[in-house]
Amino acid sequence: MVQAGRKYVFDFDSTLTRVEALDVLAEITLNGNSNKEEIIREIQEITNLGIDGDISFTESLERRIKLLNAHKSDLEVLVDQLRDKISKSIEDNKEFFETYSEDIYVISCGFKEFIDPIVKEYNIPADRVYANTFKFDENGKIIGFDEANVLATHNGKIACLKNLDLDGEVQVIGDGYSDYVMREAGIADKFFAYTENVHREKAAKNADYITPNLDEFLFVNKLPRKISYPKNRIKILLLENVHSDAFENLSKEGFSVELLKSSLPEEELIEKVRGVHVLGIRSKTQVTQKVLDAADKLMAVGAFCIGTTQIDLEACKKKGVVVFNAPYSNTRSVVELAIGEIIMLMRSIFPRSTEIHGGQWNKTAANSKEVRGKNLGIVGYGNIGKQLSVLAEAIGMRVYYYDVADQLALGNAIKCNTLEDLLNVSDVVTLHIDDSKTNKNFIGEREINQMKDGAMLVNLSRGFIVDIEALVKALKSGKIAGAAIDVFPEEPGSNGDFHTELQGLQNVILTPHIGGSTEEAQRDIADFVPNKIMDYINSGNTVDAVNFPNIRLPKQNKSHRFLHIHKNVPGIMAKINKVLAKYDMNITGQYLSTDNEVGYVISDLDREYNKEVIKELKKIDNTIKFRVLY
Repeated sequence: MVQAGRKYVFDFDSTLTRVEALDVLAEITLNGNSNKEEIIREIQEITNLGIDGDISFTESLERRIKLLNAHKSDLEVLVDQLRDKISKSIEDNKEFFETYSEDIYVISCGFKEFIDPIVKEYNIPADRVYANTFKFDENGKIIGFDEANVLATHNGKIACLKNLDLDGEVQVIGDGYSDYVMREAGIADKFFAYTENVHREKAAKNADYITPNLDEFLFVNKLPRKISYPKNRIKILLLENVHSDAFENLSKEGFSVELLKSSLPEEELIEKVRGVHVLGIRSKTQVTQKVLDAADKLMAVGAFCIGTTQIDLEACKKKGVVVFNAPYSNTRSVVELAIGEIIMLMRSIFPRSTEIHGGQWNKTAANSKEVRGKNLGIVGYGNIGKQLSVLAEAIGMRVYYYDVADQLALGNAIKCNTLEDLLNVSDVVTLHIDDSKTNKNFIGEREINQMKDGAMLVNLSRGFIVDIEALVKALKSGKIAGAAIDVFPEEPGSNGDFHTELQGLQNVILTPHIGGSTEEAQRDIADFVPNKIMDYINSGNTVDAVNFPNIRLPKQNKSHRFLHIHKNVPGIMAKINKVLAKYDMNITGQYLSTDNEVGYVISDLDREYNKEVIKELKKIDNTIKFRVLY
């Protein structure tokens, strides 16, 4: 039992359930009515007026019942539907209601006919449910309500709670102003504005606490709960206008998410990142040592792109910050742009387009060639390179590839043993290599001279891998007949003015780093990266992390999970188990993954344990981070 005397008074509609039950009943009874939407809107308006205290509850109830035209048989359908509309965090913490049922009351201006069967499943008996009751005619039609019930009157909840005369501290949990009035009247000690389903400003501004879910309420009261730390307390900062689906996915999961349209310079990011648990970025934001030093609560960084050179991965690792990226989500988008640019370069589309935009008609086949039968040289035969290989071959190109790693050829692609071999034979060279710093000026004057005269160059990978000065010289001399450049050695942090020596050159396609920027790719990334982040936060999984030991964990089964990140030095595992043994902890599962620098130990344990064990595990030498999941 909780400390003596504390009682919990819950509202029903939009608190225990995600909906207003009479709105759902209206959907049922008005099915097939041509004025259904209009009537439901009117019912909802009347409901809100009553909840906010703008009209008397009696008036609200009378007007809604008149519009419902409901029958007793409709209530059975309603109860079945309400079972599927329990608030998520209420459903997740069903054990709280079962354990503390003797201290829990429901006071609602709804109706016992549909409330009783729902809360009964949460171990709350009918004699602790206080609500209205319907009146029926001889045919079972709902014709009214019991006017003698105090809950049918204005501020009836005050009278109801006062009549109960509960001992000890009384806490009221509800979504509306009609719940707050019990606190205002002095018969409740605290009011928690419950905003999981609806945020009513009038209730929230008067609340002792705003609780976005039951997890927060239980956390504040130090009561047993399904999860160790309320998700609404986990702050996520998304920069660079990542796709709105990322914001929606993370918010729906219960996290507190802030979305900014641009990247932030280091000094601004240092200020903004304090107190943030997860940082989401694209390619412009620089996550430096200084930023990480200021990030006092940072657990993970999500790169909503492929590259991670903008992140100090080693510094993240040393601080126990796990980094995830999206290595596959925009592959198709990049490949399609590469194919399109290859065709446009070979056909000299951009010069002809520029001419006609300038008022000049120049119909000519000069310097316009089919791609069929031409040689495509792919430098970097990874995910993008391989998919490009397949599509290029499908439109009739002969494909050659070069990669420093041993890669299996797809289709009829021919492997080149050296970069020079590939450059010598290719009509078009397209670059798809990683962001290793050793790749700076990978294509320079020497490599350009090894290319065929009149060849084309496409770069959709990293800006620093091409020596721009050498490329400009080759384009002006005619050594290179055309180029498509999507990435640049230096790129601005936000949209605006930009200058490059490539501007104004003949048959040169310039795009602002949009190779992977399609709606489909950004939507896929907005699904992939948040899922990896949520999986790590919720379970400890590090599968696909780019800077951390990868480990796939089984689902927790009625256990607490200890996550211990430490420097990879001898004896840590022994020290962890020594502490667990000291406190007679029953280990139900234990998992370890390490790399050269850090170790990651996950221990699943029986739910009951001495909390002092946590303090001792945190004190183990070389511990970087420790957290508990349950």
